[in-house]
Order: sequence, then structure tokens, then C-alpha cells
Amino acid sequence: MPKPLFRGVCASTVTPFNQRGDLQLDLLPAHIDWILSEGAQAISPLGSSGEFPAMEMTDRRRVLEAAIDACNGRVPVVAGTHAYSTRHTIELSRHAEKAGADALLIVPPFYMAPTPSQTLDHYRRIAAAVSIPIVLYHNIPLTAIDLNTEHLLTLHEEGAIGGVKMSNSEPDRICQLLQATGGDLPVYAGIDTVAFEGLCHGAHGWISGIPSIVPRAARTLYELIAEAGDLPAARDHWQKLAPLMRLQFSSYHNRGEGAHWFSVMKATLNLVGPPVGNPAPPVLPLPEPYHEPLREILVSLGYEVSSHV
Repeated sequence: MPKPLFRGVCASTVTPFNQRGDLQLDLLPAHIDWILSEGAQAISPLGSSGEFPAMEMTDRRRVLEAAIDACNGRVPVVAGTHAYSTRHTIELSRHAEKAGADALLIVPPFYMAPTPSQTLDHYRRIAAAVSIPIVLYHNIPLTAIDLNTEHLLTLHEEGAIGGVKMSNSEPDRICQLLQATGGDLPVYAGIDTVAFEGLCHGAHGWISGIPSIVPRAARTLYELIAEAGDLPAARDHWQKLAPLMRLQFSSYHNRGEGAHWFSVMKATLNLVGPPVGNPAPPVLPLPEPYHEPLREILVSLGYEVSSHV
């Protein structure tokens, strides 16, 4: 039997690139060491923050193997093995299991927008090919697929998925799923805008930007809500975290110009931890006007901030 899925905060580790856009895997161990020293309770290489669409399958395998080696069993590894085709997703998933991943994170097939029934079959076929649990990454804006609560329950009851990362800006989608399963299906807050509400509803954890760039601060919020049940203290802490959430997702939610969520993530990591390089184009480094507001937010959270982004 596979191990139960984790509870707590999961950091989506980033992929370091050099200025030419080549992998710089020598930077990955220090990045993961820092993430774990900050208190992350799991890591997820090659999620959205791992820039998996920027890489061919061979490089994705290299990144995952390097991340698993660097983690060295200290926390669970939830490997991103998403691809458009079912065949390629199965290939990446089998590789991840063989490499030592504890679970898989898989977004629905993107771009071609298969029907819900076709998407359910996609997950069934992957699950039949591996023996570790699949966390379905529910992300409507980037896939154009909205599996509803009944769809997710069907996959859970069939044993095709072991959990759900709910990246939906409606907190009630997390609430619906938790209530429908009685908490038997691990559900994770998958976008920072609903993290507070999702944890209050009983989400098993949090996989998103804030746990990936300031894991210590994210874990504090999780512990205040999920373990201590201290909502007044959690509200106070969220008041400090919310400006980072709003800056990070300013462009994403406005569907226009502003700070790109991933530019904010890599800039933050370069300010408070070991260097991880810049995003792979077309995403570009964080524009200068956002640097000082970001520094002020990080200092307010208790971080020592570098002078260079």
C-alpha cells in the first residue's frame, strides 16, 4: 500500500536556469536545502513553478532525479508529471515512481480541452500504470477543464486519484469537496488567494506560491489554523501575508499587465535564499518598480533581504 499523502505545506520547487536558458542543476540542492530548513513538509518539483512547459521530457527527468537526490528522503516528493498526451504522462509518471517519488501531481490535459469523460479516462489510464497516488491538479484557467465535485468523487471512489490540489479562486469548491468526502480525500489549497479559507474549511494542506517562497511564514499560518485553531492569531498573520499574495497574483487575476506570479516567485527566492536564476522566457524577471514593495513585504515577514534580485 502507498504511504498516505502528506499534511501541511508543500513547496513547489523551482528549476534553475542560466542566462542562456540551460538547466543549472548545481543550484538545485542549495535551493531544496533552504526550502526544507524553512519548514516545508513536502516538495513538488515540476509543478507550475518548476516551469515544466519550458522543458523537453529528457530535461524534466533530469530535474526530477536531481530534486529527489537533493531531498534524500527528508520529506515526501510529489512529482509533477503532467503532459498533454496520456502516453507521455504515463512515461513521465512511471519514471517518477522508479526514481523514488512518493506521489504524482498531474494537471488535466491542456490546450485541446478534452471532454470531462475523456479527462476522467486520462486519469484512469495513468493510475493503472503506476502504484503511487495521484494528486489531481485542478487548474481551470490554464487547462480550460473544470472537473466538478461529482467527477472528482468518481475518480476518488475508483481509486484513480489520491488527492486534489484545488487551484480555484472560489473557496467553496474546496468546501464542497471536503464535505462530499467527509475529509477522506486529501484536498490542498492550490492558490494563495483561497489559502486562508481553504485551511479553515479543513484542507489537508497548502501547495502554492507562498509555501514555495516563504515556507516558514506559510507553515505558521497552517499551524495556527489546522493545529492550534487560533483564528485571531491566524488573521493577524494572514494580514502580513496577504500583501505578498496580492502582489504575486496582480497580473494573473487582472488578466493584464502587472507583476507576473512567477517573476515574483523567482525574485523572492533570489532575495531571501540561495540564487535560483531568472524565469525562462517568455516570462521575464520582475520589473524594477516592484522590487522595493517586494522587499518591504519580505522584511515585514521577518526575512533578511539581499540587495540584489
